[in-house]
Amino acid sequence: MSEPFRDPARPVAERVADLVARLTVDEKIGLLHQYQAPVDRLGLEPFRTGTEALHGLAWLGPATVFPQAVGLASTWNPELVRRVGTATADEVVAFHRKDRSGAGRNVWAPVVNPLRDPRWGRNEEGYSEDPWLTGVMGTAYASGLKGDGRVMKTAPTLKHFLAYNNETDRCATSSNLPPRVLHEYELRAFRAPVEAGAAVAVMPSYNLVNGRPAHLSPLINDVLRTWARDDLLVVSDAYAPANLFGVQAYYDDPAEAYAHALRAGLDSFTQDDADPAATLGHVREALRRGLIDESDVDTAVRHALSIRVRLGEFDPIEPFLEITEAVVNRPEHQRLAREAATESMTLLKNDGLLPLAAATKVAVVGPLSDVLLEDWYSGTLPYQVTARAGLAGRTEVLWCEGVDRIVLRAEEGYVSAGAETTGGPLTTGPSAEFDLFDWGGGAVALRSVPNGRHVGVGDDGVLVNDQPGPSGWEVRQTFRMEDRFRGVVLRHIFTGRYVGISKGVLGLADDPENAAVFVVETVESGAGRAARLAAEADVAVVVLGDHPLVNGRETEDRADLALPPLQEDLLRAVHAANPRTVLVVSSGYPFALNWAQEHVPAILWSSHGGQEYGHALADVVFGDADPGGRLTQTWYRSACELPDLLDYDIITTDATYLYFRGSPLYPFGHGLSYTTFGYSDLTAVPGEETLRLEATVANTGDRAGVEVVQFYTHQCRSRVKQPVRSLRGFVKVRLAPGESRRVGVTVPLRDLAFWDVTRDRFVVEDAPCKAQVGPSSGAIRLCARFHLPGETVPPRDPAALEAAACDEYDGMTLCEAARDRGDAVRSAEPGAWVRFRDVALAGETTAVVTAAGEEGGVITLRLGDPLGEIAATLAVPRTTSRFDPVETRAHLSPVTGVRDVYLVCENEGVTVTTLRFHA
Repeated sequence: MSEPFRDPARPVAERVADLVARLTVDEKIGLLHQYQAPVDRLGLEPFRTGTEALHGLAWLGPATVFPQAVGLASTWNPELVRRVGTATADEVVAFHRKDRSGAGRNVWAPVVNPLRDPRWGRNEEGYSEDPWLTGVMGTAYASGLKGDGRVMKTAPTLKHFLAYNNETDRCATSSNLPPRVLHEYELRAFRAPVEAGAAVAVMPSYNLVNGRPAHLSPLINDVLRTWARDDLLVVSDAYAPANLFGVQAYYDDPAEAYAHALRAGLDSFTQDDADPAATLGHVREALRRGLIDESDVDTAVRHALSIRVRLGEFDPIEPFLEITEAVVNRPEHQRLAREAATESMTLLKNDGLLPLAAATKVAVVGPLSDVLLEDWYSGTLPYQVTARAGLAGRTEVLWCEGVDRIVLRAEEGYVSAGAETTGGPLTTGPSAEFDLFDWGGGAVALRSVPNGRHVGVGDDGVLVNDQPGPSGWEVRQTFRMEDRFRGVVLRHIFTGRYVGISKGVLGLADDPENAAVFVVETVESGAGRAARLAAEADVAVVVLGDHPLVNGRETEDRADLALPPLQEDLLRAVHAANPRTVLVVSSGYPFALNWAQEHVPAILWSSHGGQEYGHALADVVFGDADPGGRLTQTWYRSACELPDLLDYDIITTDATYLYFRGSPLYPFGHGLSYTTFGYSDLTAVPGEETLRLEATVANTGDRAGVEVVQFYTHQCRSRVKQPVRSLRGFVKVRLAPGESRRVGVTVPLRDLAFWDVTRDRFVVEDAPCKAQVGPSSGAIRLCARFHLPGETVPPRDPAALEAAACDEYDGMTLCEAARDRGDAVRSAEPGAWVRFRDVALAGETTAVVTAAGEEGGVITLRLGDPLGEIAATLAVPRTTSRFDPVETRAHLSPVTGVRDVYLVCENEGVTVTTLRFHA
């Protein structure tokens, strides 16, 4: 074999080193963009990163569509999730063989951001609010995507590193993470799939973390890469590199920004779509100016080529020749889609109405009753089995959407719409009817009855009825109806402009004063029609939820958790007409179903379930399958129970099931079966390195059923605030009536560690603990005490107190200590403080504070309390930049013993890096 890099018998590192050595500097730079340039003289083909495959292959044409990621996780079945990943990988390979340039084998999935806040617009992309469970599911899906052979089928990429749960100003906001939240919560979800070797690439997020852009995070090299078995590829998010010198203004020019990104660990720039010219020019400029050297380029190229070698690109025989187009949406994948959708169905409430008898006449109503919706990262549905179709295949069905049919009248006349299928401008003239859809958050959509197409705004600003529904990155088919005297005005959500009428044509007005005022006349009440159908049926099934591209999606967070008002009105009307009502919620995020929980006898939830959704729903509703889904995040009663969307400190704010002390609507892990289960004989046996938890579960009902046995622990005494309970493992078990089974999990003791801010490492603390078991975090059936063997955290070393590693804080925000690495705190208001617990002080000492303040400032050191005894007062001189701190010192009177020290900033804008005491 002429070139070592083409010899599959050689180690990957050796093959990569050989190939890198053969490349010129310019050829190597050509590999730093998403669209890697070919090297014809060596036979290297073009290579593209970034095929979307979150829950099936996306964006490239019809392919098997599985439930959304949050739905896959709700199966609590990692092996099933792995099989979905395997099927997706096969379809990626098939598309790649057909179109190498359009379908690359580096896939951008899974998303392992913990679902900290249910208002996050991308909630449906993640798995769970629990970082351990997220890691389990992410590892399972990535393992399926990668395959288990020497050659990878695809190269899975974890998204989005790090602390990314808000779309609001996502490129400009900073997710501020105290060390415990960073290490115990955010990093944990990424660690499992990287350590397992399931994920071989990572994508940083758009946001900043503690004031520093995530794409420049030192954690990429210092932490992420230490977990990886092999070279880890780091690809930027789309157009994120330009933010570094653009909206984030972290560096002054592109060359400087790109140089720092490369040195921080970024290997591939996703910028300017398929045109790499500008990006590569910036890299060359950085090299010319000495901001980077060739070794920095070599490092990034090595990471990129390692992936390509492991994909078998340079092997003498092309891998996976047996995978052809025939695998796409093949019957086995259809059955898998049905299985995944069925297992994800989660029964939230049941007063005995479900399962339905076979001969039941069912009224199926609701805006989601006869449609399946694709989210931004969905594949193209090859076919659709809707709720209506699935139920109609089993029994007699009466159906309507339950949406209002209206006409719009303005001063100039009625709004008219053409009947052509291609659509056309909306004008004034003979009245046209429109169906009104309420998707929540004030967002409504209008479907033109004459041609069944939705109303949107064209590039010329004219309203046209030409789309099948809200769609695309720039959703142009949604409006807000704002009340005005004698009617409403329509505000186009995407542009923020109002609808006006000019020369009989409806279009967007440049001046809000020119907005047309419309009178909404209801031709037929959707709720009224649905109520009439419900009254004729034995049971009503109301299918409600979200539109994945409206009011909660990438670039748009939700403001509240409420059902869309018109959808709630529909549910109430149907229930009033027929109390035997089943609410079916199809959504990528939780809703506050308070009225429904109190009044409706049965409630089912699933994510948008893919092409087999209707069959899965029918299987569960009629009892062919026991509801196997369980919630992977808390469903709250109100957004008032949540902290600020941008507050990432889950410990301080009592957020997620780990720390929440209220009574949620549905707790983490919740989900019901059609049978009942009993628990007995919980044991907790700690060993030298593991904890064994076991319990006996028995089916105490009269039908077979599925239970997810969930094991939790709680540390009863600790130096730090501990979670209310933490999931440590689970077993999904199917039992016949009267059957019992002993089940258990083995937990590494290191998983019970917390991050010790006093010594910057994980510690297992010697402490009494409780083991707990039950069907959810809110339904603990048994507890067992055990003693956790470990160590005692000693008093803090007074010579090394990092401000960001404080024990508690108030009025402070975390920020970067220097541009490239290190964290600090900055006072956001006068009187802001940080607390250092249990500092071992010994006699007369000098306090030294490293701080910066462009306006100067005063720092007071107090003992025992933020308003306690003053130990010292230090003046912070004016500094040219917060990145240029200075040491300021003061003598303390003799203080001996272990004391709590409070560092209080008497004015805002003071950045503190360290505090230390010395004799």
